[in-house]
Amino acid sequence: MANFTTADIKALREKTGAGMMDAKKALTETNGDIEAAVDALRAKGLATAQKKSSRTAAEGLVGVAVEGTKGVAVEVNSETDFVAKNDKFQDFVRKVTETALGASNDDVDTLKGMDYPEGGTVSDKLTDNVATIGENQQIRRMKTVSVAKGTVVPYMHNAVAANLGKIGVLVALESDAGEDVLEPLGKQLAMHIAAAFPQALDAEGLDPELIERERGIAREKAAESGKPAEVQEKMVDGAIKKFAKENALLSQLFVIDNKTPISEVVAKAGKDAGHEIVLKDYVRYQLGEGIEKKEEDFAAEVAATLKRD
Repeated sequence: MANFTTADIKALREKTGAGMMDAKKALTETNGDIEAAVDALRAKGLATAQKKSSRTAAEGLVGVAVEGTKGVAVEVNSETDFVAKNDKFQDFVRKVTETALGASNDDVDTLKGMDYPEGGTVSDKLTDNVATIGENQQIRRMKTVSVAKGTVVPYMHNAVAANLGKIGVLVALESDAGEDVLEPLGKQLAMHIAAAFPQALDAEGLDPELIERERGIAREKAAESGKPAEVQEKMVDGAIKKFAKENALLSQLFVIDNKTPISEVVAKAGKDAGHEIVLKDYVRYQLGEGIEKKEEDFAAEVAATLKRD
């Protein structure tokens, strides 16, 4: 009996763009492990890198807030999109994000223990929200960026309200250049980040586990080429360099012209302004990324209930 469902086949196709039969075969070979099936399809050249703009599983909102040279992004999850549209929930996310600006670190438990603007703690207000709205809610994560001089530029892609939405970005630019230079540059960079989904600021910041996973896929592809071992190793090294270039923000090609590396875009802006500009850090929070949501089969659920009865 197959250890996967038609929903799994659909999910794999959405992640990879592979054909139905190829997706089904990959799931069969990997005993229903979707991530392993993604790697198998890529190794066979039947899929591109996993789609980064995949449908997010969790509901809720991402909030961003900036004060002076410091900015913070916070993700708060809810069970349904209906709650995310609730004015009370939106007000909570907005105030929690503003409160997070005063946090000493990026620990969610620290944030929960901080004073909420309307009294009590953030945790108290979260508990009250769950009770009054009638749906589970969680503060999932937060990240702060700051510069010694310059600015932090916020951007919300498809905002549902001011500084609230499903993809929130912060760009930290350190420079003596004026706001008239840094704000528009930061906005363009933020829009690039929202679209291009960089995995780290530079190649050195990429997750070692991610690199090893890509190396394994590259080795399998190289082995299938039948070329000598030393040639295969060069193929693997080339594939990893290409992956790093495409996934590190500073080496990504600017989405506006698709030919200029982000590092050069920033350097030129600094040269034109007469002041060096350093892209020091960034945040890109997409609602629900990394969360797998259980697919409910309503018909099966009803059948199981009838059997129990």
